[in-house]
Amino acid sequence: MKIKPGVLAAAVPLVLVTLTGCDTTGSGSGIPSAGRSTSSEAADAVEGVSSGIHDLIGVRGRASEGGPGVQDCGDKDRETYFRIFHKWSFYPASADDLDVAMRNLREGLPKQGWKIVEYGPDSSANENLTLIADNDGQKAGVHITQMRKRNPPKLSLMLVSGCYQVPDGQKVEHF
Repeated sequence: MKIKPGVLAAAVPLVLVTLTGCDTTGSGSGIPSAGRSTSSEAADAVEGVSSGIHDLIGVRGRASEGGPGVQDCGDKDRETYFRIFHKWSFYPASADDLDVAMRNLREGLPKQGWKIVEYGPDSSANENLTLIADNDGQKAGVHITQMRKRNPPKLSLMLVSGCYQVPDGQKVEHF
């Protein structure tokens, strides 16, 4: 099953809506402010957050390649405001390790400042186990889906930041 671009576009705001549950940007967008940063610096920070989540998985396997991307902040000026998303997958050495990985994430994320806002099967025909968590301190949200029936089985992870503003005199780098 391939994820269509429209599905990805719908998932990113969903993760952000659960991020804080309130509007901290003052724009009415519901996307929390993550402060000021260049796109590159913010992407590096989000990759660091992804790396911390990867460490919590705690089972042997491999992560997919691919870096973060830049997305707009709702109705804000796209040359001044942006958010970072990082979509990646984790393929355990054994399909049996999927349950261990999800248990490790469910137990480990709260110890790292994450609040689990949803955990359980999704509404798909496969009833994939899903974990959604927010980290107010890092202004980030993560959506993790256990895809046991995929070949190969995997965890699908989507990390999304709050809304950054570039420093004065700079523009958003889109990548």
